[in-house]
Amino acid sequence: MKVKLIANPIASRISSRQLKKIEKFLRHRASLDFSITAERGDAETYARADKDSDLIIAAGGDGTINEIINGIAGRETPLAILPMGMSNVLATELKIPMDIEEALNIALTKPPRKVSLGMINGRYFASMAGIGFDAEAVFHVNPRIKPIFWKGAYILSGLKVLLKYKPPLIHIKANNELLHGYTAIIGNASCYAGYFKVIPQASLLSPSLDLCLLMGGTRSDLLRFVIGVITQRHTKFKDVYYAKYNELEIFSENVVHIQIDGDYFGTLPAKISVVPDALNLIW
Repeated sequence: MKVKLIANPIASRISSRQLKKIEKFLRHRASLDFSITAERGDAETYARADKDSDLIIAAGGDGTINEIINGIAGRETPLAILPMGMSNVLATELKIPMDIEEALNIALTKPPRKVSLGMINGRYFASMAGIGFDAEAVFHVNPRIKPIFWKGAYILSGLKVLLKYKPPLIHIKANNELLHGYTAIIGNASCYAGYFKVIPQASLLSPSLDLCLLMGGTRSDLLRFVIGVITQRHTKFKDVYYAKYNELEIFSENVVHIQIDGDYFGTLPAKISVVPDALNLIW
């Protein structure tokens, strides 16, 4: 078996000792091609350039995985995950163990399954796209403290954004409907920021995307929504809209930020769609 390992050395759980252990494990069981990323975009470049591997393994977090799927989506080459990032949302969704040797055994022995991906403005995402509050928090994360505090940097940014929370209205066109709200989560994976479930009915095996839209625009509405997510009651709120779609068009008269798979993506407008059976994934 020819295995391509793409590792992000700045992921929060990766050390040089761990990388050597992973490399040794794989070299004993496969013909290994090992690439280490140095900057953003490298993982996608390495994945796109690979033409003859039987398996690609991503060692990193959700950002590394996002890059790799954008390099191989639509091809038959399967992808396996070593969850070594900050939040590992996709690995949590798939119940891939945090123990690296266990995850490696799954990568080498389990059969791949076809999964759907989301696409936003021409780019794939594996788990979800966030539009509004959470994306603004990602946008305002201090890059100097992110490598030190990791999740804490996002929490701090979220609190700062919340203190001056005055969200612009967003509009969503879907199935001849026009919806209005202030924060939207769209995706095909139920887990969010770890074990929280904003779109609990979502599934990577489903050829559709789940939309959770907060229609309340005040600070108290957002706080209630966050508490509702934690207690898994938010989908019952009167100002929360939940439905499944294949395509969405989202726009606003104001600047509204977007994040995909935990990384900043840009601003509205956006066209979002599901791409069924876009990736062979092992878990």
